[in-house]
Amino acid sequence: MPSPVEELTDPRLTDRSVRLLLKRDDLIDPDVPGNKWRKLKYNLEAARRDGHKTLLTFGGTFSNHIRATAAAGHYFGFATIGVIRGEPHDPLNPVLTYAVDHGMTLTYLDRSAYRHKHEPTVVRRLRDEFGEFYLLPEGGSNALAVRGCAEIPQEITERFDAICCPVGTGGTLAGVAAGLQAGQEAIGFSVLKGGGFLNDDVRELQEQAYGEERGPWRIELGHHFGGYAKQKPELTEFIDDFAGKHGLRLDRIYGAKMMCGIFDLVERGRFPAGSVVVALITGVADT
Repeated sequence: MPSPVEELTDPRLTDRSVRLLLKRDDLIDPDVPGNKWRKLKYNLEAARRDGHKTLLTFGGTFSNHIRATAAAGHYFGFATIGVIRGEPHDPLNPVLTYAVDHGMTLTYLDRSAYRHKHEPTVVRRLRDEFGEFYLLPEGGSNALAVRGCAEIPQEITERFDAICCPVGTGGTLAGVAAGLQAGQEAIGFSVLKGGGFLNDDVRELQEQAYGEERGPWRIELGHHFGGYAKQKPELTEFIDDFAGKHGLRLDRIYGAKMMCGIFDLVERGRFPAGSVVVALITGVADT
């Protein structure tokens, strides 16, 4: 910390007189990388301060947040419980295997019940089953997470006009936008199909953290490639091409969709000549 900033050289950028800087948050830690650490940092402090010994959180079967919470609990001395969307399946996939290997207890909610996961009756039932715990929302996005992510722009010493990030739950974008200086904007790229509701979620997270909406920001909704964890051939081709040109294999769920969206905006002239754009790399592919 702070994570490094690297410039990406690509003819598609130079032809439009746009500079692209990569904020390599994926290099923060191999087990708790990128925005996962930013979101967890102040939550771990709060859990410790309030005397909690257990963290409970929610996620899908391939959730990076589930994986990161298990790792954080392992390294910082918390028991962890992961409430997983759907039915249990054996064998466990690599994400859930990692979580279990690092001490996480898994429990499951069917998809219907999972939609009500944060309602008091569901949380009360979980407390009855597991005892007292510090509750982390799905994706780790809450007011403390927003404050952690707000530190990202402050670490970038070079002048920039826009900073881009993937959007799954809105916490990273809410924080990044709150940390901007005058003349800068934040652009989020929804990884969810039908992600228009994320605009309200980002506003709500900023109001929880600061009591008001902060920073100019917007969400691009047209680069989800079919929805969360979906992969179309054109996205696979983009990932392979980017890795071949730049030696960095982007993850297909978040980073690749954002980067593809950035290049699309550049091609369409959405960034004026002379613009400096930052792409927040929250994680990369395992292979």
